[in-house]
Amino acid sequence: MNNEYLENALTDLLGSNAASKIYIFLSVKHGAKSEEISKGTSLHPSTVRELLAKLNRNHIIYRKKFNSKSSGKKPYIYYAIPPTKLLHMYSRRMENKLNKIIDTLDNRKKIRVKISLSEVKT
Repeated sequence: MNNEYLENALTDLLGSNAASKIYIFLSVKHGAKSEEISKGTSLHPSTVRELLAKLNRNHIIYRKKFNSKSSGKKPYIYYAIPPTKLLHMYSRRMENKLNKIIDTLDNRKKIRVKISLSEVKT
């Protein structure tokens, strides 16, 4: 799978190309500071900070304080959640949307949409 396909697929899930770049970068690097993310993704620092806050609020990424020996403000290190957890969150969101459509348009039938993720053994 090439990076362009991955980036496009994640753009659909995360809502923006910039968010997908950040998620991919953090997944590959296994954690980074906002400055590193900005340089690595070629995104403006303010865009990165804004999206990091949004992705953190939405539990797509998480952050931990970086413990350094220097005095001053300690920066955060950001990490991406595992892709399986991201897909699980997205599938639950899709289930809810599809079930609301069914409830709204056809209240006679008791149909529920259930999306399941299963491990494929190779």
